Amino acid sequence: MKKRFPALYLLLGFSGLYATCVQAEEPSSVTGSLALTSDYAFRGLTQTNRDPALQGGLEYASASGFYVGTWGSNISWLSDGQDSVSSSLEVDGYAGFRGTWGEAVSYDVGVLYYWYPGSYPAGFTDPDTLEGYFSVGWSIFTLKYSHAFTDLFGIDGASGSGYLDLALSQGFAERWTFDAHVGHQRVDDFSDLDYTDWSLGVTRDLGNGFGVTLAYVDTNADKDFYTNAFGKCVGKATGILTLSRDF
Repeated sequence: MKKRFPALYLLLGFSGLYATCVQAEEPSSVTGSLALTSDYAFRGLTQTNRDPALQGGLEYASASGFYVGTWGSNISWLSDGQDSVSSSLEVDGYAGFRGTWGEAVSYDVGVLYYWYPGSYPAGFTDPDTLEGYFSVGWSIFTLKYSHAFTDLFGIDGASGSGYLDLALSQGFAERWTFDAHVGHQRVDDFSDLDYTDWSLGVTRDLGNGFGVTLAYVDTNADKDFYTNAFGKCVGKATGILTLSRDF
């Protein structure tokens, strides 16, 4: 997830880009989602020690392209094997602009804050993280870069880390979609923690907003650094089944 990228300058200079882009002429909307998944994997790493997660989100999107939203899930990665940590929830807040250049290229730029409420012992590095992101989509492909403006998920001194993500999504039969992804996480000043993750999945649209997804997720994360207190490598290959509902 890589080479340094001036995400802050992109965010500050976006007002000029925004004025030159064609916006989708759609009304403002509020959308939401709920999901039950067999494992919450974030950038290829399990956040729940391979246990199920209940997730949900809500987003407001205006006709201008501006959007704001929140998303949450249960987690255990901070407290796994650590009785002194009580955190069991991730709550994200985000905002940004999305739209198109012409008719072929889409863009999305914004900021996202990961909040992990709970109690932590003295000296524990705050896991809350602020990232900026920018993505460009063309045809079935999307390329996205995320840049950490704070310490990265509790890694002291890892501000400036980045994640580069290339995704593909393609319908291949009625109500079926194939998804593929590869990403690389660069941890600033801690190269031993760098890793690449990838996934393959298929989604079946069940109608009335329901869908089911089966995905294969794997990484090359070094198990010497990515094994939790229970002895499980959090980046090990796994299959994940998810039932979702959009509304």
